[in-house]
Amino acid sequence: MQRDRNRSHHPADRRPSGRRAHHPDLSSLLGWKAMQAEADIPGGEWEKEKQWALRMGLTAADSIEDRAIPTFARGELPHYAGINTFLKAPYAEDVSEVGLYDATVLGAPFDGGTTYRPGTRFGPQGVRKISALYTPYNYEMAIDLREQMSLCDAGDIFTIPGNIEKTFDQISRAVSHVFSSGSMPIIIGGDHSIGYPCVRGIAECTSKKIGIVHFDRHADIQEKDLDERMHTTPWFHATNMPNVPAKNLVQVGIGGWQVPREAVKVARERHTNIITMSDMERMGVDKTAEMALEMAWDGVDMVYMSFDIDSIDCGFVPGTGWPEPGGFLPREALALAGKVAAQGICGMELVEVSPPYDQSEITALMGTRVIVDVLGSMVSAGVLGKHREHIDKPVSLPMGDYDAATHGRRWSTPAKRK
Repeated sequence: MQRDRNRSHHPADRRPSGRRAHHPDLSSLLGWKAMQAEADIPGGEWEKEKQWALRMGLTAADSIEDRAIPTFARGELPHYAGINTFLKAPYAEDVSEVGLYDATVLGAPFDGGTTYRPGTRFGPQGVRKISALYTPYNYEMAIDLREQMSLCDAGDIFTIPGNIEKTFDQISRAVSHVFSSGSMPIIIGGDHSIGYPCVRGIAECTSKKIGIVHFDRHADIQEKDLDERMHTTPWFHATNMPNVPAKNLVQVGIGGWQVPREAVKVARERHTNIITMSDMERMGVDKTAEMALEMAWDGVDMVYMSFDIDSIDCGFVPGTGWPEPGGFLPREALALAGKVAAQGICGMELVEVSPPYDQSEITALMGTRVIVDVLGSMVSAGVLGKHREHIDKPVSLPMGDYDAATHGRRWSTPAKRK
């Protein structure tokens, strides 16, 4: 067909009718707004950290032009170096100091409740490792966690391999210590059996009622599995506690071919709430979050978040014990977690990251992203610390009698101490 020689084929002449020919107004875009908002975020804590790094790591060689770089890697930079805590936050080696921080990260390296693929005992280690890739600043949220909140990493709870009940006792004790201090506990598992002792640790520090929002593909509310309390049973036992009503348990993303019928019977008997993946697709993220919050918060004082990484489609998170196709897309999961967190939570757990099944570390990276998005959402909404007013039964745990003044630092030479 011969082209119409009288017709212009310049791209500018093919604009839809009414389209503006000059630059569009960018002020309505989040990208523009976030760029302007960055100017209002303080930067004093970053400057302080650079000074701290020089004090702790010595000043750099004379050839280094950037005089903020120390000789020994300390703090956030470089991302590939250093001894990792979560986000390279301060290590609270003395756990009596966790109350100085808004939130405290705890590892629960335990997979004794796993019924198929083990490996989640390496979850805390894997999440901490890949979290070094991140900075505390989120462009779209216009939030800098280092500047707008305080965070520490208290290391791992001493779990007991092969003994789930003793491990539960250890986890509850650790969580209750952190919660009693006023710091919000963030627990990195570990398999999902830790959900019960984590909630128990909070519940014993308050007379107030606690709701639970649980993201998962599996219901996890049967009484026993293989004759024990396993990673399929946490919410049966959590909702047995008097201040954790079953009617305020909301499980989001449930579905597929891995939901035991035993769990469904318990959910029906206890009048818990299940929002399936199909429900979420039909309603959308906003309505799903609204419904979950309405049910979880109905008549309670606090809400706890449990996020199982396998709620996300296994194509994005292969490193987990019970991979299941058809789960959340990452954007959906992050949006839902952020919207739930924006109402305020009293604690959270991130579970079922199993690094041995994922050599690319994308599962641990996704777990990291869930946690930082939750924290960013809480900071943005001004709800971090909202739980403190409900701590009316704080626990007080004894410490050992080691005297640093007499015995010195660990592995220090006695001659040097003198």
